[in-house]
Amino acid sequence: MKEKWDNRLAFILAAIGSAIGLGNFWRFPYIAYRYGGGAFLIPYLVALFTAGIPLLILEFTLGHKTEHGAPLAFGSYRKNWKWLGWFSIAVAFGIVTYYTVIMSWSFIYFFHSFSLSWGSIPELFFNKMVLEITDSPFNLGGINYIILIFLIVTWIAIYYSIYHGVKTVGKVVYVTVILPWLILLVLIIRGITLPGALEGLSYYLTPNFAALKDPTVWINAYAQIFFTLSVGLGIMIAYSSYLPRKADIVNNAFIIGFANCFTSFLAGIAVFSSLGFLAYQTGKPVSDVVASGPGLVFVAYPTIINMLPFANKIFGALFFVMLLTLGIDSAFSLVEAASKAALEQWKKIPRRALNLLISIIAIIVGLIFSSRGGLYWLDIIDHYISTYGLVVVGFLEAIFIGYLINTKSFQDYMNKQSEIMAGKWWLYSIKIVVPVVLLVAIVYNTINELRTPYEGYPKLALNFGFAFILLLLIISILLSRKQRRL
Repeated sequence: MKEKWDNRLAFILAAIGSAIGLGNFWRFPYIAYRYGGGAFLIPYLVALFTAGIPLLILEFTLGHKTEHGAPLAFGSYRKNWKWLGWFSIAVAFGIVTYYTVIMSWSFIYFFHSFSLSWGSIPELFFNKMVLEITDSPFNLGGINYIILIFLIVTWIAIYYSIYHGVKTVGKVVYVTVILPWLILLVLIIRGITLPGALEGLSYYLTPNFAALKDPTVWINAYAQIFFTLSVGLGIMIAYSSYLPRKADIVNNAFIIGFANCFTSFLAGIAVFSSLGFLAYQTGKPVSDVVASGPGLVFVAYPTIINMLPFANKIFGALFFVMLLTLGIDSAFSLVEAASKAALEQWKKIPRRALNLLISIIAIIVGLIFSSRGGLYWLDIIDHYISTYGLVVVGFLEAIFIGYLINTKSFQDYMNKQSEIMAGKWWLYSIKIVVPVVLLVAIVYNTINELRTPYEGYPKLALNFGFAFILLLLIISILLSRKQRRL
């Protein structure tokens, strides 16, 4: 008997838990900060309606209709397209290898929060005390064993969170999804009452229309939508395959899409209010107050925690518990997508043994991100996965559904039980808007990066990032050619 969600709420919370994760609290703020604050919000919302929700509906329908993970979902329509499903799984696996390293940072901060060890200069504490960061990507500086230990602890937590498959996930998400919203609310209330907070919020909420002329802002907005909605990762295909037959696909997609973006918006308020406070303290403009990058939230949030009027150590601990619960939500969804696909291909492998194997391989790959130069590689790989890997999968999904199968039958199926009809707007999005926008994004980004290396990294280091994506593609093609045998 196929596994099913206990109820609709369990599915929605699990899907929200996958979509709402470190991408909202960790990635969205630093990407928004890097690309001009308010200048980023408009493209982000446009990307939600023109690509995010249409592709979310597509993936929900594909998983629900076929009742398979990504490889067999595509393969059930066109056998020679199973590789696309495997590529989405491979990209998801690539993300989880560094995602869990960020969670290990959160573990470290959780223990430091009881003494507020980061002091009055959180940026220095993060770079020197936690990461012990080197001066370049090619100076790895050896493994940071504290990070490695907590990376292993993280994977143990993930393994037991999906121990019994979707039934376990359906129970865990009641805590891991609801708790973060409550903690975020406290941080927002304190953040907006800090001196200088209004300056930070003004930077965040005031559109810079000149910046909208920069294609890079738009490209990264689409990439961020893909990342935070978990589109193109095989997750939503896997999760929707467990839905009962009478599920409202379109309505579920809108609920999850809006909940995700609203959470990102709220996280931005917390971060930018603290950046305004830092600008007030240092006399620098908000745009220059800290270095933009993957470590931003480990500077911004501790700043707010320091300024809480009471129980800041308790709230500090709760905040990093929140990051951990968010991370576990997203991480076990990434693993569940891979697990379902593999179990369908090799049916004799026990689920627990497979999850253990995935965990061990991910820890091995995560060693490079656990090094003292790991932050550089994390930034590079995250860039290539989000701006190339995810975008390529989304582009090909739109081509596949829009042109290679009976789109009318597919659309009729999604609308059969839905209160909101996916009409011509959905069809135009999948057939025209998504392919054109994403193809332009891929071509522009490629040309732009040939001229100006991403964030000034050495070209050789960026070549490794490109090679990583290529390796994932090759592995996907090889997996798609394997027959269903052990």
